[in-house]
Amino acid sequence: MKLPSVLRDLGVLLLMVAWVVAAHVGSAGWGNPDFNAAVAVLPIGAAVLMALWRLPQRVVRAAGVLALAVALAWLWPRLRLNVPLMYYLQHLGIHVALGVYFGKSLLGPGEALITRMARRIFSHELSARKLRYTRGVTLAWTLFFFTNALVSTLLFLWAPPAIWSVHANLLTGPLIGLMFVIEHVCRLFLLPPHERPGIAAIVQAYKRESAQRGGGSAGSSQP
Repeated sequence: MKLPSVLRDLGVLLLMVAWVVAAHVGSAGWGNPDFNAAVAVLPIGAAVLMALWRLPQRVVRAAGVLALAVALAWLWPRLRLNVPLMYYLQHLGIHVALGVYFGKSLLGPGEALITRMARRIFSHELSARKLRYTRGVTLAWTLFFFTNALVSTLLFLWAPPAIWSVHANLLTGPLIGLMFVIEHVCRLFLLPPHERPGIAAIVQAYKRESAQRGGGSAGSSQP
């Protein structure tokens, strides 16, 4: 790997770690409330600004930015007192959205999401065993996202904020990693070698699915 690429990846990793730490501190109610609120609002504000940037009319973009600034100024006293709620809504929204995204592909006549991903990797026709497996993995991810959203909600309602934050901010990433490990082990036992994708193929399929999703379709997962 080239040095600039390594440094870029390292920088992204460090930013992710810093974000997780800041989210945990803010969700637990520690530190400066204004700083915590600013960090919590940052991804939402960035998403709104990116959406506004895509609008063709410059006047509309300027009006949108002004409206966003006014809304933040007006809501700021409430936001700084409800930092854990903002993180909870983000965590819940992401998990419910992913659960719906995976789950809706299991309904109707179409193929499951990870089945579609598998077709992007393998040039040959998928066997009945592979079809059953990819559909089962899609169901497993659907259940994972909805279950994690439910656990997050129960902890947010009934546990101290610091306990909820450990689950939502510190354990969600490792839990997703554990899901990938479990799926990989299941793949080794349930599928023959010629029906198991390699890491490079998975990454390429993910990039193609993400590009298609950005163009109007949907999809990102791992077969």
